[in-house]
Amino acid sequence: MRRWAAIILTSLMLTVPVAPIASAQIGQPDIIQEHWYHSYATLTLDVNAWADDYPEIVNLLVVGQTELGRNLWMLQISDWSQETKPDGSAKEVVYIDGGHHGNEHLGTELAFLVAEYYIEGWGDGEQEVLDVLATTELHILIMLNADGNDFDTRWNVNQVDLNRNYDHYWNTCPTTQPGSSAFSESETLANSIYMNEVVPHADLYITMHTGVWIMLYPWGKWPEQPSDWEMYHHIRDEVNSNISDIPIRNANQGLYPNCGTSRDYGYGVMGYPTFTFETDDEQFLLGSIEAVSDRLGEELDVMNYLIENVWYWRARLVVDSLAIDGSRVELSVSNLGRASTANATLVYIDEDGTEFVPSISLEKEPCTIESQFNYSLVGCGFQVNATNSTQIILDFEGVKISESGQFALHYQKRVVDASMWAIEEVNNSVVGIKSVESGLLPAPSVILVLFSIALAAINGRNSRIEP
Repeated sequence: MRRWAAIILTSLMLTVPVAPIASAQIGQPDIIQEHWYHSYATLTLDVNAWADDYPEIVNLLVVGQTELGRNLWMLQISDWSQETKPDGSAKEVVYIDGGHHGNEHLGTELAFLVAEYYIEGWGDGEQEVLDVLATTELHILIMLNADGNDFDTRWNVNQVDLNRNYDHYWNTCPTTQPGSSAFSESETLANSIYMNEVVPHADLYITMHTGVWIMLYPWGKWPEQPSDWEMYHHIRDEVNSNISDIPIRNANQGLYPNCGTSRDYGYGVMGYPTFTFETDDEQFLLGSIEAVSDRLGEELDVMNYLIENVWYWRARLVVDSLAIDGSRVELSVSNLGRASTANATLVYIDEDGTEFVPSISLEKEPCTIESQFNYSLVGCGFQVNATNSTQIILDFEGVKISESGQFALHYQKRVVDASMWAIEEVNNSVVGIKSVESGLLPAPSVILVLFSIALAAINGRNSRIEP
């Protein structure tokens, strides 16, 4: 039965004109779109049609070429009429790629379906999609290994496994075909350049694969849980309780040891929260009997959850109160995010723009190294766990704190060392100065007052006795 279905699908496919250049007026029939996996040509058709039809939300870029010269198409999807969120803050950034392994077609199709969901949902005026695109940028490279895709092979044309070619413990695990060196292949090099130059602050990175139905988080090299295990475990529990039974595990334990992957590069070098999303491996030739959108509907629901909640996948510190007592500052801060931060600190910026950090003892190393604050040093920073609060007293000894200055929080977005830093000003509405009238400052003791009066009297008497 499956063989006859494949023959019918093949016949239908051959009757559809396919060209690498497309206009908004050209599209594929649903039976092809839903039952036949994308080739490089049909993907080129679709992404160009989206760019033509939805210029308000779709930027289509070529970010490199495969070893055989095929374009690496990048979709940038957001409501581009707004450069920032409505409140003026920066939009969250989601990075997705698919097709590292050319014969893992369902993973590539899941990346395609994510793009389709948000592009066509925006066109249909779906409120949830409009809300996401007003606050989030999606960067989606659907097919990284276009050469391998069209040859239906795992490798690229140089017989290299692209998902072992990244510069994170490259070629240090038992593996095959990692390439001659990290980023030796044009496909992975282009992907890493985009990560570093365009989306270095991404709030989520997901790479799509096919093989075992599972979601994998770092590490692939080690069985130990990653630094940000709280965040990953929260996502696992939420997905498994409310959306899908898909296993969500550490990659080393959930699959097998693997090094040089884009997932671990994204987390260990870029500091993104990352997942490898593996769809099931029941692929049939180059097409699917069941409609692809139905077959991957549950996986798409998981993706929507991760994207719609992307705001939470980092530490989000909010100052509840800040009380100034001379050079001492009493700080109360809450973390609204699902990731912890281990080295937050408060910085005071005076009216001249000079920054001051809390004082530390002379025995410790300074909090600055080559003019950059070393907030992770014990005694310089403090920790705030995910969805938790903390109170701390900081001493800005020798610093004249005035109302014309400004306080700011410096902290890493996640616990992993590679994570980016956040620098956020403290809202002046939560800043207060302790005063004697309010009873917040201790009054002089009675003994001290009497001693001062007696001392003044003695000094006065002595001044009268002296000639």
